[in-house]
Amino acid sequence: MRCPKCTSIEDKVIDSRISKEGNTIRRRRECLECGNRFSTTETLVREGLIVVKRDERREEFDREKLTRSIRAACHKRPIDDEQVAMLIEDVIDILEAQFDTQIPSRAIGDAVMERLSRIDQVAYVRFASIYKQFRDASEFIEEIESLDRP
Repeated sequence: MRCPKCTSIEDKVIDSRISKEGNTIRRRRECLECGNRFSTTETLVREGLIVVKRDERREEFDREKLTRSIRAACHKRPIDDEQVAMLIEDVIDILEAQFDTQIPSRAIGDAVMERLSRIDQVAYVRFASIYKQFRDASEFIEEIESLDRP
């Protein structure tokens, strides 16, 4: 890993912690050149996942695309980066358990919405408005009212 301060590649690991789910490792590092301390996160590289779109097109699963859409929904909300990262890992784990290599885009959206509704209802409605392609304010109102139902 390159030091974010001096860009040296010489560092040592001070501490390692495995996440509760066991799918990521957080490492605390110290640069041997400048002494700067920084953290890195290691995750399992998932290959071969294909997303089947609504129109039957297929594209490679893009973790960054999922991350961007969730971060956009959570913009200026009291949700930290760690919560977003855990949500993404949780969604991917569940999808991999349910599907082999081809995942319907609908399943991704549903899994994200289910988890976002537990974290932050505003972020949930923001994400739902794009995912469900709301056309007018009445659809927003219906979705908000559905949050109050068990």
